[in-house]
Amino acid sequence: MQGLVTVFGGSGFIGTQVVRALAKQGWRVRVAVRRPHLAFRMRMLGDVGQIQVVQANIRNGASVARALEGAEACVNLVAVMQERGRQGFLSLHATAAGKVAEAAKAAGVQRFVHMSALGADAQSQSKYARTKALGEEAVRAAFPSAVIVRPSVVFGQEDGFFNMFARMASLAPALPLFGGGETRFQPVFVGDVAQAVALAATKPEHAGKTFELGGPAVLSLKDILELVLRETGRGRALLPVPWFVAKLMGSAGDLVSGFIPAPITSDQVILLQSDNVVSGARPGLAELGVSPTTVEAIVPTYLYLYRKGGQYAPLPEGAL
Repeated sequence: MQGLVTVFGGSGFIGTQVVRALAKQGWRVRVAVRRPHLAFRMRMLGDVGQIQVVQANIRNGASVARALEGAEACVNLVAVMQERGRQGFLSLHATAAGKVAEAAKAAGVQRFVHMSALGADAQSQSKYARTKALGEEAVRAAFPSAVIVRPSVVFGQEDGFFNMFARMASLAPALPLFGGGETRFQPVFVGDVAQAVALAATKPEHAGKTFELGGPAVLSLKDILELVLRETGRGRALLPVPWFVAKLMGSAGDLVSGFIPAPITSDQVILLQSDNVVSGARPGLAELGVSPTTVEAIVPTYLYLYRKGGQYAPLPEGAL
């Protein structure tokens, strides 16, 4: 086996695939998580003894330092889509990200990869986008050769995007077309993102770069909802929702998001008003040697779960 890579946030949707990709490359992986007893399955992603799960909280400097001992590279994937308690955007995306980068530099880590997001902007009205940009600045200040990775919407078997709309389609009589459904996305497969992160973390020639990761196609929100309905076989109306109504829905979501995951928050409504596609001004998957996977190749392999009858249901008309 090769050297050691510490991955913070390695038990999440993207993190699991990053750990798998690193293990396939032959690296030893230390997965740093807040609740290691819930991440025991991580050890099965590699050979015996290749993957170690340790307790660490990125807001706790001592635990971060312990997790980085002996590591050649570090990957920070910790993020949240909705704030809850101490799990706030500023504390996790910016303050803690900078502290992890500082600790990695002090520990002699050679390479550092930080997961940001497409649309990170210090001037954005969205707190999520602002704190993602602040996190990039903090990481670069502490670890100038860090690699920043900015993915668009990430899809895969356990994603919170296509699955969310598919669940809505199975329960509600209509799906919301926020702003008329014109907002554009460039969905990128979680396996491609994981491979990109693994390469960025282990190839010194990528030091100091910022990568924008998007899939091979740009889809509008309307395109995405139509695909979901086609693959789930649900005959649901697409209901245009003006932005002022969406903002009211987001405000209602804010009231419960501190206790349970909200369908949508006011901050997410702000994000939905801007396209989420790569600019073309920065390197992407191609420069990392990764061939992007299409939505059509992956999404049907898990959206069948939402059909009436599940995997045994007849293939809906028009399904892929």
